[in-house]
Amino acid sequence: MKAREALRELAEISASQWGMVTSAQAASRGVTRLDLSRLTDAGDLVRISQGVYKNAAAPAGTFLDVRAAWLSSDPTRLAGERLGDGSRGVVVSGQTAAWLHDIGDLRSNRTELTTPIRRQTQRADVHYRQRDLSEKDVTIRDGLPVTTPERTIADLVEDRTDLSIVANALRDASRKYELDLGQLEADLAPLAARNGHRKGDGAALLHQLLAIARKVTGSMPVGATT
Repeated sequence: MKAREALRELAEISASQWGMVTSAQAASRGVTRLDLSRLTDAGDLVRISQGVYKNAAAPAGTFLDVRAAWLSSDPTRLAGERLGDGSRGVVVSGQTAAWLHDIGDLRSNRTELTTPIRRQTQRADVHYRQRDLSEKDVTIRDGLPVTTPERTIADLVEDRTDLSIVANALRDASRKYELDLGQLEADLAPLAARNGHRKGDGAALLHQLLAIARKVTGSMPVGATT
C-alpha cells in the first residue's frame, strides 16, 4: 500500500486512540506489517511496544505505556468499543491504577491489568491479575477503564504493599474523591485476618490505615472518622 494511503487508513483509527494503532487494527484496513515498518523507518510512525504504533505527530501524553499495554491486551478491537466492557473486560489495576488516580507515591515499572479470565504474557512490562470485578469496582480515568480508588487501595493491601504507602494512597484518595468507606471496608474484609485483625473485620483494617495516615500527616483524611 502507498504510504499516503496507509497513513490515511491509520489516521482514521488512531484519531480516537490517543494517536495509536495496533498492528492487528492496521491489518484490518489492509495496512501490512511491512507497511508499518516502512512508515516507522520514514519517521511517520513510532513503535511504542510490540504490535503498537503511534502517529509521530500525535502528542505522547502522560500514560503512553499504559495505553499501549491496554490496547495490546485486545489488539483487534477499537478502544471505544472496549470501554463498554466494564468489569467484563481488561481493567487497569494495582499500582498502575493508583498512578492514574494520582494517589500515593506509586509508580510500577510494569502495567498491571485485571481480567476475569486467566491470562499470561511473556512481556516483563505487563502483569495480569485474574479477578471477577463487579461494575462498582470499575471507573473511567483518562479514557481508560480503571479500578475505583476503593478497589485499588484494597488491591494494594492484597499485594502486601507496605501499609504506610497504602495509607498515603488512602489519604490522597480521600482528598480527591468522595470515597465510599463502607465499600472500602467490604473490600478490605477478606484481608483483615492477614493483617492482624479478626477475620472479616474490614472496619478494623480501615481504621488502622486511617491511623497510619493521621500519624504521618498529623490530620485525618477528609471525611474519615475514628
